[in-house]
Amino acid sequence: MRRIITDKFWIFCAILLASCSAKDSNNGKKVFNMNLEQNVTSLDPAFARNQYAVWMINQLYNGLVQVDKDLNTIPCIAKKWTISSDGLTYTFNLRNDVYFHDDPLFKNGKGRKVVASDFTYSFYRLIDPKVASSGGWIFSDKVKGKDSFRPLNDSTFQIQLVKPCPAFMKILTHQYCSVVPREVADHYGKDFRSHPIGTGPFKFKYWKEDEILVLLKNEKYWEKDGDVRLPYLDAIKVSFISDKQSAFMNFLKKDLDFFNSVDGSYRDDILTKSGKMTSKYKGKFQLFKSPYICTEYVGILVDTSKSIVKNSPLRLKKVRQAINYAIDKPKLIKYLRNSVGIPATSGFIPKGMPGFDSTRVKGYSYNLPLAMKLLAEAGYPNGKGMPEITLSTSTTYKDLIEFIQSELANIGIRAKVDVSPAASLRDMMAKNEVNFFRGSWIADYPDGENYLSVFYSKNRVPFGPNYTGYFNDEFDKLFEQSYYEGNDKKRYDLYYKMDNMVMEHASVVPILYDQAVIMLQNNISGYPINPLSLMILKRVKKR
Repeated sequence: MRRIITDKFWIFCAILLASCSAKDSNNGKKVFNMNLEQNVTSLDPAFARNQYAVWMINQLYNGLVQVDKDLNTIPCIAKKWTISSDGLTYTFNLRNDVYFHDDPLFKNGKGRKVVASDFTYSFYRLIDPKVASSGGWIFSDKVKGKDSFRPLNDSTFQIQLVKPCPAFMKILTHQYCSVVPREVADHYGKDFRSHPIGTGPFKFKYWKEDEILVLLKNEKYWEKDGDVRLPYLDAIKVSFISDKQSAFMNFLKKDLDFFNSVDGSYRDDILTKSGKMTSKYKGKFQLFKSPYICTEYVGILVDTSKSIVKNSPLRLKKVRQAINYAIDKPKLIKYLRNSVGIPATSGFIPKGMPGFDSTRVKGYSYNLPLAMKLLAEAGYPNGKGMPEITLSTSTTYKDLIEFIQSELANIGIRAKVDVSPAASLRDMMAKNEVNFFRGSWIADYPDGENYLSVFYSKNRVPFGPNYTGYFNDEFDKLFEQSYYEGNDKKRYDLYYKMDNMVMEHASVVPILYDQAVIMLQNNISGYPINPLSLMILKRVKKR
């Protein structure tokens, strides 16, 4: 009976929150109002597979380490750590003042202290076949099994790797690596997705899927800003309006405190072609534009063992290089995206990634005469004799791909655009069933290795994301060598070599390095902009 009364009470609270706009006082409480256009798939860190899930999970949970706004790895529940000289043993010293949120499953309903064995449990969940976590890649090729996660005592946790991984500390900042309590996660099983208990700055209170999600301030949160205990906000209220135009109207009415990205239907209303806020909205809200480590690209399947490649003109490197030179990326970004994005002329690894250096990787800039020359050298002068090629995309990116289609026509290449649902296109890419396709790669963690893994031969489909079938023994040797290079500068030198190899081979056509566009009401401060576009609300203030 007590549980039923509690649920009804919080449903009533959620309805009250839902009825309050950002303009209202909420009885003096500071409520951060935001909208997500799609439902959150899960609040279980083991399934932090997309941005919206990551955003909400980041409010509810903590891990061993976290990232700052510059993507440096900094302490979280682990106050310090050491790495053995061979790069295989990581030892973490834990804080002793971190507690799980209160829950009836704990003794007296009070959240207990986090200990090292909680990380053993949480990390093994990611590779436990019974859980079937989408985050299995975090540890699956790096540890032998559960015994690789060792609680030496309550405040000392150790991880034993089977091979060095210089990016490992950055990987551990991912929300998959959040700590969860065994007694709660085991009790709820698959339903832990909607009964989350973590250690984060906010605690779960109510979720009616596709309608409303409410998180409340964790009054016992361990992190401080100087002498002030975080978070500053009292609550987060999330609505799920799927139509972005309607959601934007709610933002203009100040019913929402936060709005992200600019959709094509109202992009011109907010941004000029040069990417500045239009005079219509100047002073009415804050707008921030910053690097977002995501590369939008067109991929070309080059594995000649595939029947769709054997007779395709795209199997020829000079044709692929001609395509790279034929696309006016600055023009595309200016007129189709209102200057949101940076022309991708410096490799596959995007601007904003630590180590990015536009002077070290030679990509492709717009050069129509050179594109024509390369096409002629490939045996297709002005495109003569070249069969029509098919360029596959999803509905969302149809305008971008049609622009590329017209650019290719300028050098005589005839391209047909094939539009499929996004899920269908991803499935075809994962089966090597399309040989010219629009794709994007968003960083899971802030290290260039994450991007170069797309071209590692052992990541060929269906085992990994090598959708272009790029196989190069020299690349593979450098990629594997990078695992044994602990010095960042020397490792980045290897990354530049590999990125240059990929560019010269031209199995991908990088179009743009994306940028995040964040809009906030004028009374909101403390929202950190970072290249991962990771939502961090613990230091946000609302006046």
